[in-house]
Amino acid sequence: MSDQQPKKRIGDELIDRGIISLDQLKIALQEQKATGGQIGKVLIDLGFLTESLLKEVLGESQGEDSIDLNEVVPDAEAISFIDKKLAQQLRVLPCDYKPDTKVLQLAMADTFDILALDRIKAVIPADIIISPVLAGVKEIEKNIDHFYGYELSIDGILREIETGEFDEAQQRMDSAEYTHPLVRLVDAFLTDAVKRGASDIHFEPEEGFLRVRYRMDGVLHQIRSLHNKYWPSIVVRLKVMSNMNLAETRAPQDGRIHLKVAGRPIDFRVASQPTIHGENFVLRILDRDKSIVPLDSLEIADDNRQLLKLLMARPEGIILVTGPTGSGKTTTLYSMLNHLNNESVNIMTLEDPVEYPMGLIRQTSIGMSSKMTFADGIRSLMRQDPDIILVGEMRDLETTEMGFRAAMTGHQVFSTLHTNSAIGSFPRLLDMGVLPDIVSGNIIGIIGQRLIRKLCPKCKQDEAITDIEKQLLGAESEQLTHLVAAVGCSFCHQTGFKGRIALLEILRMDSDLDELIAQKASQREIIKMAEDKGFRSLAKDGVRQILSGQTTLSELSRVVDLTVTLK
Repeated sequence: MSDQQPKKRIGDELIDRGIISLDQLKIALQEQKATGGQIGKVLIDLGFLTESLLKEVLGESQGEDSIDLNEVVPDAEAISFIDKKLAQQLRVLPCDYKPDTKVLQLAMADTFDILALDRIKAVIPADIIISPVLAGVKEIEKNIDHFYGYELSIDGILREIETGEFDEAQQRMDSAEYTHPLVRLVDAFLTDAVKRGASDIHFEPEEGFLRVRYRMDGVLHQIRSLHNKYWPSIVVRLKVMSNMNLAETRAPQDGRIHLKVAGRPIDFRVASQPTIHGENFVLRILDRDKSIVPLDSLEIADDNRQLLKLLMARPEGIILVTGPTGSGKTTTLYSMLNHLNNESVNIMTLEDPVEYPMGLIRQTSIGMSSKMTFADGIRSLMRQDPDIILVGEMRDLETTEMGFRAAMTGHQVFSTLHTNSAIGSFPRLLDMGVLPDIVSGNIIGIIGQRLIRKLCPKCKQDEAITDIEKQLLGAESEQLTHLVAAVGCSFCHQTGFKGRIALLEILRMDSDLDELIAQKASQREIIKMAEDKGFRSLAKDGVRQILSGQTTLSELSRVVDLTVTLK
């Protein structure tokens, strides 16, 4: 009789570790019967589990090695053994090949999938040994495109358009299903933008040509210029995909596109605007994986992270996030809500509109199609027994007063406010008509935020510091001889930057500051007291990032006025 213990089922393992409940497993098993998927994938799709956590548990319980594909560099020799279509079908990815030992490392979602291993052994040379390692299904799907190159090459499609015949009338008739090159070209632009990490795609018609630009790391980059004869067909394709009215060309329209790119669902919020040269289209890329980031993974300074956690530890009051459009306010708020989100609290939101659905959180859209305003929504939410409320924006006196009323009755309220700085929130609230006595004592903290580009780790290099740079950086630069500068390489698309960092100024309120607010003190007095208590401005947080080699002075100056704030 064998001494080997029977392998525990993954559902039982997850329950034993306290990761999921028995009820959640039962729901997943019912869903599995309907869809026929793997139980692990079903649990992830239902939001009961993250893929990284599942991979970790599987690796430990099965004694298997696991791999993070985001840190793997594609190996051309390994990829050459397995065709891309077979890799997609079997959900496997060749990661590494060692010619001396003839071992092929193969990432698999299920390392015990004998059928998949047999099919791969049939297509590779007989003397090669397969070494399976565990990876998440979504990780594998996402990286297959990355490892094998783009399936939809923009250059290839443009070459086909320029050399092949092109029936525009047929394209208009069969636009929903027709595989005309221009249909594939639109799909290629959408896929390419997501893979490059863009946040927006701009299709901009000019008098003689069409300009295509991506916003990457907050800055627009021109990607292509096309002849304007293709634009009518591209408009048709965009409108069909986003369910817009094809006949309407003189009024703005809004729509939405749902696609699966690189193994994950992506939404595009589409807006058209009539211009003198035709309809202008801007697509906002809504990537849930990038916008719902765990608080501990946010690109912010560690002391700012701890301050955010201290603000959230207070059970009642308002936390405001300020900053211009595109400064990452929504990402910060979602990360904070995600940190607080568990089965013991009821979190409810009012958003205009809801862009990223989150498990356990009750989310309500406020917009043109809704019969509810923010103020009406807060009144309604108060009858839903909430612990934490997110109000998309404090945009008028009624909404703001309702938000403060919720905070005064024992709720934690999160919201955004359009001001230039954290300290600037107080005159803005008073200008809206909120009484100083109500503002005082009900605000937990105010977060001012900006995003700056982070230097590319592959190509950044040292340069001698100039006198003007020393003057702008102030006393902290006296001993410096060099600063890190942007260069540009293929990894960062010749921009010199890759990714962004959030600069934060966090004003943590206390009784002394509350007293100043109640007395309608000037901004100068509030700043003086706040700095005595350790408040650090956006500019000073940015200078820290420059001195640590994360960004450049010119990049910080693009976002923050250093001449005023560093005095």
